[in-house]
Amino acid sequence: MIDNWGRAIVDLIYLLSAALFVVAIWRLSSPRTARQGNTFAVAGMGLAILATFFHESIDKNYIWMVLAMVVGGAPGYVIAMRVKMTAMPQMVAMFNGLGGLASAFIGVSEALGKSNIATGTFATIVLGAVIGSLTFTGSLVAYAKLQGIKSVTSFKLPVERNLVAFASVGSMIVLIIASILAGSGGLGDTLLVIAFIVALVAGFLLVVPIGGADMPVVIAILNAFSGIAGILTGFALNLQPLIVAGTLVGASGLFLSLLMAKAMNRSLVNVIFGSFGAAAVKGGIESSGEAKPIRETTVEDAGISLGYAKRVIVVPGYGLAVAQAQHAVQELATVLQARGVNVRYAIHPVAGRMPGHMNVLLAEANVPYEDLYEMDAINDDFQRTDVALVIGANDVTNPAARDDPSSPIYGMPILKVDDAERVIVLKRGMSPGFAGVENELFHKPQTNMLFGDAKDSLQKLVGAVREA
Repeated sequence: MIDNWGRAIVDLIYLLSAALFVVAIWRLSSPRTARQGNTFAVAGMGLAILATFFHESIDKNYIWMVLAMVVGGAPGYVIAMRVKMTAMPQMVAMFNGLGGLASAFIGVSEALGKSNIATGTFATIVLGAVIGSLTFTGSLVAYAKLQGIKSVTSFKLPVERNLVAFASVGSMIVLIIASILAGSGGLGDTLLVIAFIVALVAGFLLVVPIGGADMPVVIAILNAFSGIAGILTGFALNLQPLIVAGTLVGASGLFLSLLMAKAMNRSLVNVIFGSFGAAAVKGGIESSGEAKPIRETTVEDAGISLGYAKRVIVVPGYGLAVAQAQHAVQELATVLQARGVNVRYAIHPVAGRMPGHMNVLLAEANVPYEDLYEMDAINDDFQRTDVALVIGANDVTNPAARDDPSSPIYGMPILKVDDAERVIVLKRGMSPGFAGVENELFHKPQTNMLFGDAKDSLQKLVGAVREA
């Protein structure tokens, strides 16, 4: 009777944990309630861990269990507390990879040396191990590309990328089928280990040719993969919270992948097997050999334009994150609003290095959520805007995506910044965006460039507006 009551209590705690995960996802859907969402997620994971200590299938070696939590939790806490906002996408990529690797290791360890595993259970273990290991190396490559590690960003495959991709995927499928047919133990275990190793190599080969411009979509896809690996591991271990958490992560990652691909006018297949962003593409000045006009402005002139405008739209990009200028732009907006200027923020779905990057960054500076507008909601308002202030955004404002069929980013929906009466671009120099394409916006007659560090320029603009 006690054992039955114990199982019932563990299952009840698991159910509560799963419910907390669902509530967490719901609360994370808005910056206003995101902190609560994180709290619910932490509480749910804490309950799941607590219940697992008493699960009947777990060896009660509590010393090793606690030691493993400390070894993993301590570095995770330190990294999470110290990571900069600019490096948040890298951290997400790394967490995706580690989650996938954990699922893979658990699956392999559960299978090796056992010859009586049911075919269905062994199939989930094999699939979880392959998907998890692929997610790990793929995420490592994504991390390296976002971090700008040259040995990875400059790596070139010796053969055509689609051939490598198809060969990698094909070999994994063959090994998965062969190991499942062989069953657990003996040959099946050997094929499982080989599939695990091949998947590690495949993860690298699939992601390394993909260009930096596609990394937001790749991260979302890998996020979905890590969730799927968690689901499969949960089925293998019969752990309900892992199944629920994996389902939430997998579904949200897939949904996010589709949204990101739509925002870039791409398909997921095209991201994996296409050539967009695979190499830096020179455009504008270097491709035509003709120097295009650049109009510079001063802080004083830009401050007057902003101070006497009626409507201003701020377009944040990765340059804002690099300069840690979110507080400076919020101060500028406050000063402008005190003068009666209508200030709003236009957020492109793939601005920055990951979905939601700009939203999180601006929320950190207490920018009201009501002032943030998605691309589709604000795009038509640029034509009624006095000044568009572009801060480090490049590819997402490039008119070539709309006007130049020969451009590698042609067809990608962009913010219609060039419809504004005047455009002020804050940028360090004339370097292209992540897609390696020169921004034609910089050469438009209504565009003025204010070169320098974004944070420093914004702080000077605050003073200039006050004096205007």
